[in-house]
Amino acid sequence: MRSRSRSELRTRSAAATLPGIARHGRLPKSSPVSTVFKLLAAVLAVVLVSGVSIGALAVTSLTSKATVVDIPSTQGDGAALPEVGAIEGGFNVLIAGSDTRAGQGGIGGTVEDDSGELNDVTMLLHVSQDQTNAVAISFPRDMVVRIPDCTDSDGYTKPYSSEPINVALSYGGLGCVAQTVTELTGLPVQYAGLITFTGVINMADAIGGVDICVDGPMIDSETGMNLPEAGTYNLGGVDALAFLRSRASVGDGSDLTRISSQQVYLSSLVRKLKSQETLSDFSKVYALANAALSNLTVSSSLNSANTMVSIALALKNVPLEKVTFVQYPGTTGATEGIYAGKVKPNDYLADPMMEYIRNDQPFNLASVGDDRGSTVDPNAPVSTEAPVDPGTATEEAPVVDVPGQRADQYTCTVTNTY
Repeated sequence: MRSRSRSELRTRSAAATLPGIARHGRLPKSSPVSTVFKLLAAVLAVVLVSGVSIGALAVTSLTSKATVVDIPSTQGDGAALPEVGAIEGGFNVLIAGSDTRAGQGGIGGTVEDDSGELNDVTMLLHVSQDQTNAVAISFPRDMVVRIPDCTDSDGYTKPYSSEPINVALSYGGLGCVAQTVTELTGLPVQYAGLITFTGVINMADAIGGVDICVDGPMIDSETGMNLPEAGTYNLGGVDALAFLRSRASVGDGSDLTRISSQQVYLSSLVRKLKSQETLSDFSKVYALANAALSNLTVSSSLNSANTMVSIALALKNVPLEKVTFVQYPGTTGATEGIYAGKVKPNDYLADPMMEYIRNDQPFNLASVGDDRGSTVDPNAPVSTEAPVDPGTATEEAPVVDVPGQRADQYTCTVTNTY
């Protein structure tokens, strides 16, 4: 929101400075089934609220604004993607954020470049079969994974390879990203959406900005982010995009700590979307759906009024403490081979986590944030009905030691002065 001054953006005074903070499905059953960055935010905005205040006719008119693509079924050869009505069941939604400069009006660079595009953000939202919990998995863009045979728009089929996950979009579009994610996780992708820089800006404006907390100055000349001191800011438009893209000013400057910072934004976004104020405001709800569908490329399975409404009805009833954001675990530091300078999947941590997710087994995170890119907000409101503390295993929910947080947990981005 460049038209607003920084003092207007700031919603806490300097007295709110944060001293002392460390710097640091299971495959769906055959029964019918009932979002960032750049990114999950767009689809979460649609699926969480579109069915609440917008009739099917209105949604149908909006879906005509979306760019539609077909994605290969990830449930097996010849298997049809499930049709969704106002019915029950689990599902998976893939959100990819493109870093393309083409058609972005110079955003992200002074020269528009259409020579290629990467899925700079890759997230998968899994909703359990009984619709009591949801998990959003972020995949580090430099994580080396197996990329399956993918066919691009010119008909060229690329053979299997092991490369960073963010090249999948350039090899075969949104469908290739879906196939790659399924190859890695074992989760089928029924619905998929792709958003660009301008889409994030429009979505952030339609939402009315999102409150984000930083534990110190966040200044990044590469993205234009300029938050002068610790506190909470309401960021919309280009400022929201700058925050989500910023890497140099967050944690250790890596994509891994940037993911944790993005989860600060996404958790706050979900809290806002599920608040009564947002859900009861027809103009906000309509603007969200209009902005999302005007700026998304969606799979043909998602371009349906019935599908959007049923997904919205399922997700709006998932409690905040049952919406979990996690980062697919990986390790760095390799100096040779395919993992040199990249991220290697940490199967020791990933395998049990994915087993829980595939089997719709709830789990509790070991901590809130990772204390490198995000940390607990010391000024968070006190809940009178706090769920199980982080790191506590229960009979129903074992502990998983991966970076992440729940949507009900208030966190701050850990900034740096690099």
